[in-house]
Amino acid sequence: MATKITVNSNGSLKIEGDFEIVDMQGDNYGLQGRTVLSLCRCGRSVNKPFCDGSHKGNFDHESKAFDLPPKKV
Repeated sequence: MATKITVNSNGSLKIEGDFEIVDMQGDNYGLQGRTVLSLCRCGRSVNKPFCDGSHKGNFDHESKAFDLPPKKV
């Protein structure tokens, strides 16, 4: 299954599919076989980079897709 990332309004980034998450040194986070999880984007989680729900009532962003400008060459 291809990786899918969903930008949730007022919340996390939901990631689904076949993926791995590594730190800056390239070491893998032990995901224990999970194929769905949420990543924090508000910065309040005590379990970063994973979402723990701390954003509720403290993060405001309406998710609406848009096109990026053309890549610079």
